[in-house]
Amino acid sequence: MEQTSWPPEHSDALRKYLAARLPFSEIVKAINLKFKTAYTRNAAIGRARRMGVAGSDRPQPLLQAVPPRLERIVKTAPVEPGAAALRRPTPPLKTQEPPKLRCAEVEPRHLSLIELERGDCHYPYGGDEEGEAITFCGHPRQPGSSYFAPHFQLSRNPVASPEREAIDNAIWLRIVETA
Repeated sequence: MEQTSWPPEHSDALRKYLAARLPFSEIVKAINLKFKTAYTRNAAIGRARRMGVAGSDRPQPLLQAVPPRLERIVKTAPVEPGAAALRRPTPPLKTQEPPKLRCAEVEPRHLSLIELERGDCHYPYGGDEEGEAITFCGHPRQPGSSYFAPHFQLSRNPVASPEREAIDNAIWLRIVETA
């Protein structure tokens, strides 16, 4: 528990050190050594203010903080009347179709997040339309990944050749069929 009031001998020592014009950090060190206390610098400042002895006659720091001068980097050219009307109009924003996502030639199991098990593929399906449920592939995932091998390829190699994708899909379809 922190001490809330200073004993008179501690306050007297504070007055004595303030009269000697010591900084508060040194005053606190001396008082803590002498009386075996644990006052902080801020506690000493607060006590001195409450006693009315911490005034403007305390030494001020030698370096005063000066706010930086703000100068204009770009000088504006004089504007002629009516020049504001010559500004370029901003083009209206065009709506864009979302890009067509590539799909693996695999029939997903369409599992919900709760139905997914530890070794299942986490590749999402759906959620494109407002209110459409999001389901997950659910096929056995590739070791060290969250995805089934064809989905892993989709997420890691966006420019894979169609031949490579066909080979990967055929291999994993055989694995799924035998599982």
